[in-house]
Amino acid sequence: MLDVEIRRSGDPAGFPVVLLHGFPYDAHSFDKVAELLVDAGADVVVPSLRGYGGTRFVDATTVRSGQQAAIAHDLLELIDALRLERPVVAGYDWGGRGACVVAALWPDRVSGLVTGNGYLLQDIAGSGRPSPPHLERSYWYQYYLHNERGRAGLREYRGELARLLWHEWSPTWTFTDEEFELTRPSFDNADFVAVVVHSYRHRYGLVDGDPAYDDTERRIAEQPAITVPTIVVDGRHDTVAPARSRETHEPHFTSLVDYRLVEAGHCSPQEAPEEFAQAVLDLRR
Repeated sequence: MLDVEIRRSGDPAGFPVVLLHGFPYDAHSFDKVAELLVDAGADVVVPSLRGYGGTRFVDATTVRSGQQAAIAHDLLELIDALRLERPVVAGYDWGGRGACVVAALWPDRVSGLVTGNGYLLQDIAGSGRPSPPHLERSYWYQYYLHNERGRAGLREYRGELARLLWHEWSPTWTFTDEEFELTRPSFDNADFVAVVVHSYRHRYGLVDGDPAYDDTERRIAEQPAITVPTIVVDGRHDTVAPARSRETHEPHFTSLVDYRLVEAGHCSPQEAPEEFAQAVLDLRR
């Protein structure tokens, strides 16, 4: 169980939207997107994911899991706790993955999906298949976290590592020191290191997941198609999850409303907020 920090804005009677951030970012990714959606009449909820910001584990014995099923169940429980009626769920990176899992496995719980980088359900059984070398090079931070030197490095240099990845993944994004410093304190969460390390080890089958999510992981392993209305947003300059064609995305979605290539890197909602917000609004319509 989690005590989840949320930022909620807009009309409680408006159409519900949940916006989910990734690693190594936080809820500030959606500051401008949330403002634009509120202006359009939305009830906007932006949670801090497990391990980030003010979100805390209630029980000290709970596994500090960063696996995809855990993020998805956190989203489901948030929707229940806030009594949101079939919200549009939107996100990128970790948050987009959680949104994709919920849309794939519990399509009746959401009305639509905006996903940065497309279909994000991890194929853990196939994680041993190598990618082309130019992509493998961009995953260095994941391999770093597979060993205890990486855990120690993340603990000591969490802000420096995050800032480096912002630069590497979004080479055209000229974020300011002030913008980064809004997010950096989120990494001071006591569970940040444990959750992040578990995430990047679990997705390669190097550690066990939380047994509470075994059934969900088995369902994810079937790589089900997503049937809810979906808009895929790719960043043209994303170096860690390079943009792909609409045709590449289509097999994973039975109701792909649109594919949009935006002038952004990996953090599309923060780099291209108008386009990201418009995708949510267009899906809502």
